[in-house]
Amino acid sequence: MIRLAARPGPWKRARVSAVLASALGLLMLLHSWIPNRIGGLGSLVETFLPWFGLFVPVLLARALWRRSACATVALVLPVVVWLNLFGGLLGDKSDEAGDLTVVSHNVGADNPDPAGTARDLAASGADVLALEELTARASGTYERELATAYPYHAVLGTVGVWSRLPLSDTRAVDTAMDVGPLADTLPAGARAAENRALRTTVTTDRGPLAVYVAHLGSVRVLPGSGFRTDDRDRGAKALAKAVAAEPDKRVVLLGDLNGTTDDREFTGLTSQLRPVQDAAGDGFGFTWPARFPVARIDQVLVRGVRPTRSWVLPATGSDHLPVAAGVSW
Repeated sequence: MIRLAARPGPWKRARVSAVLASALGLLMLLHSWIPNRIGGLGSLVETFLPWFGLFVPVLLARALWRRSACATVALVLPVVVWLNLFGGLLGDKSDEAGDLTVVSHNVGADNPDPAGTARDLAASGADVLALEELTARASGTYERELATAYPYHAVLGTVGVWSRLPLSDTRAVDTAMDVGPLADTLPAGARAAENRALRTTVTTDRGPLAVYVAHLGSVRVLPGSGFRTDDRDRGAKALAKAVAAEPDKRVVLLGDLNGTTDDREFTGLTSQLRPVQDAAGDGFGFTWPARFPVARIDQVLVRGVRPTRSWVLPATGSDHLPVAAGVSW
């Protein structure tokens, strides 16, 4: 009798689990408050934010095992927050095929089979195809393999666009990769060879469409300095500035942005452009790494057109998966 009376009630068991559940909910709810000045921690958390939902079933199992009503009720907060953030991605929001199909793919500098990758992309039925991480060695292969399906194309540095429709006004877009005291001393040819973004106009039967193709700087996780995103963040700001100055009302941005649209550093872009995966996708659409995707860092963002579909294409020889979208006027 004494032992039974001393046992904690259902509201007192597993207080640690209840605290962890509350902390998880607050972390997801207040993720924008996590400072980036401490090793880029805020961006790191936001990159993998959807995966924090996996802690919910773990904590639920612990709460049920301990028969703790307190810990179970505490899980309401993280569940509600996660569903508010990502619940809209769980259903299939795709519609009709759309007036125009666009595809973006970081083909990978170390891709062992660029010819096969080109054939796979041509078979996707894309009207406009954007490629990133092109190399001088492989560019010729893509040009040859895609020539029949795409009579119009432009390559500037490491990015290119292939189209079934005419292209015009193609030019490089500065993504602020060259900084520091030696930046201005680089020869023009060297800067052109390393160009990582372009802007072109696609002529459609509904009028002009401004298309941007970009490959922003890589991110690094380094001991002592944390999540390093300096190059990427400068590129995101420069790209947002270019889009803000774009006179065409219809804009599509395609590319490997090396970050998810949950990352605060892309607010300048997402305040102007709409992610097609959010509007017309099915699921999270993770794209990297190709063998076991954990994040969607390859994006299609639009303005002035209506997203109708968004999907991820099968793997090629790259370490990224291609992304596709349908848009309509």
